[in-house]
Amino acid sequence: MAKNEKPVEITETVLRDAHQSLIATRMTTEDMLPIVEKLDDIGYHSLEAWGGATFDSCLRFLNEDPWERLRKIKDKAKKTPLQMLFRGQNILGYRHYADDIVEYFVQKSIANGIDILRIFDALNDVRNLECAIKACKKEKGHLQATVCYTISPVHNIESFTKLAKQLEEMGADSICIKDMAGLLLPYTAYDLVKAMKETVKIPIQLHTHYTSGEASMVYLKAIEAGVDVIDCAMSPMAMGTSQPPTEPIVAALQGTPYDTGYDLDKLVEICDYFKPLREKYLASGLMNPKVMGVDVNTLKYQVPGGMLSNLVSQLKQQGREDAYEEVLKEVPRVRADMGYPPLVTPSSQIVGTQAVLNVLMGERYKMVSKETKGLVRGEYGKCPVDISEDIVKKIIGDEKRITCRPADLIPPELEQMKKECAEWIEQPEDVLSYALFGQVAVKFFEYRRAQKYKIDGDLLDEENKVYPVQ
Repeated sequence: MAKNEKPVEITETVLRDAHQSLIATRMTTEDMLPIVEKLDDIGYHSLEAWGGATFDSCLRFLNEDPWERLRKIKDKAKKTPLQMLFRGQNILGYRHYADDIVEYFVQKSIANGIDILRIFDALNDVRNLECAIKACKKEKGHLQATVCYTISPVHNIESFTKLAKQLEEMGADSICIKDMAGLLLPYTAYDLVKAMKETVKIPIQLHTHYTSGEASMVYLKAIEAGVDVIDCAMSPMAMGTSQPPTEPIVAALQGTPYDTGYDLDKLVEICDYFKPLREKYLASGLMNPKVMGVDVNTLKYQVPGGMLSNLVSQLKQQGREDAYEEVLKEVPRVRADMGYPPLVTPSSQIVGTQAVLNVLMGERYKMVSKETKGLVRGEYGKCPVDISEDIVKKIIGDEKRITCRPADLIPPELEQMKKECAEWIEQPEDVLSYALFGQVAVKFFEYRRAQKYKIDGDLLDEENKVYPVQ
């Protein structure tokens, strides 16, 4: 076998990122469970089944307990490691949390069934990964540390490779190149993977999205360069703003030194299960046909698919859909002003919202969001490039900026959170749901309690309104 020629493994994303990308994370646990055993039987490297936006979506939209989802999937996936996406000091929420919350969340994630934690920071600031990395190592989980890929005057193969080496030295068991916006091009992917394989000894995994239409070609070149694992999605939930489709990739590699060894007939059975689900989500309006196309503007504006739909929604609310093109052009300008952060949650939302404000107000930074101020202040960590004094002055005036690891300034929160939600706790994990999502979690706890009353005493009408006992 020639150098770099070895079987490739696949992480299946249909239970997490695929539906997060295409149907706003609305796939229910009930829709997932019947197919988990068949997914488990394929021999995947891992099943990505939790983390990212699934936690928020379970509580906020589906009236589901995310911890219960994890346990149920684990119960059916006996052989395949379960993987989650974890936003470093942000965990799965939208701000930085205290170290004791991060540590407890990692502990409970692994205790409930997670085997692999893919940990990333939106700014590639390794200080924001330190606590989660230590916690994962302590709990003996597989730590996959992430390099968020992006394009800018300061990001290049050398800078990404240097970051990968740093993450290996911090204890990573594997490295993920996370191309959240589908910006990676095939020959760049080859050079990047080759450089990383020459620099680190641990496995390299590649994650991308189909948004720009490049993804399957990117995977083939990365495979030739020696990538160990790639992220794919079952075809009914693939392409568009999701990942490349699993079955065609498996078929393309059959009979080559890169052959996954997966059974295509079994994959077709799984595909047949997801086809009617896709139709159901299309009919419900959750899956917008617009996100299924190819948009090469992604390469021009470096805007991830989820961020595009967010911009459209914000402009719609203001009755200014006509400003879409103008906002797209403003995004790279705001990003440059902010020190070229990679565009991934939460930096993508911050930059996108500020671009919308700049265009709608008719003057740049006339109105500044709280989150933009936080980014400039250093609350999210260090941006790849120092923000110019002019922009700092314009956005936060003479306010003091944070130069240390931001979480060093956050006092322990866990005990306080336990007190605040004591009346709702039915399992230890509930305190973490509350810590991350506050009133959204309380609303779910109220629903959960009401459902118990319904079972015990049939106290609810058909609209789930609670009536007092007569």
